[in-house]
Amino acid sequence: MTYSVAVERRVEAPQEQVWRALTDLESMPRVLSGVEAVEILAHAPQGGFGVGTRWRETRKMMGKQATEEMTVTASAPPTRYVVEARSHGSHYVSEFALRPEGPDATTVRMTFSAVPTGGAAKLMAKLLGRLGARAVSKAIAGDLADVAAAVEGRQRGA
Repeated sequence: MTYSVAVERRVEAPQEQVWRALTDLESMPRVLSGVEAVEILAHAPQGGFGVGTRWRETRKMMGKQATEEMTVTASAPPTRYVVEARSHGSHYVSEFALRPEGPDATTVRMTFSAVPTGGAAKLMAKLLGRLGARAVSKAIAGDLADVAAAVEGRQRGA
């Protein structure tokens, strides 16, 4: 069974600028209010952000602190990237898709999926599926709002 949540947000900034904000790992704790720390473990073989980039991300979720190791598994700048993680008996996939809406706006769609891979994770998914989906949806919406605030503020200040 796969659990999936998708959230979209229009950002009043060009696609390239939104892409940079979403992929600037070093700035993530300053931009995303839910992220407490980021430790970059590896850059993509070609350098910078891309397939093979790995980091540890610490965030607070549902009142608890959690650190997960993330890996970029697909990247097509500036339109799409996919990040995967395995933790607590589940495989997580986050996909970010950026669609330009003219020269000065971008729609960002973030899809988060979780596939339970262990017995305890399957039980928890059944018990907390809807509650968990609401919490994840709220966290994604918060992240996208934070990104929008960061890049829209730069747009106005430019």
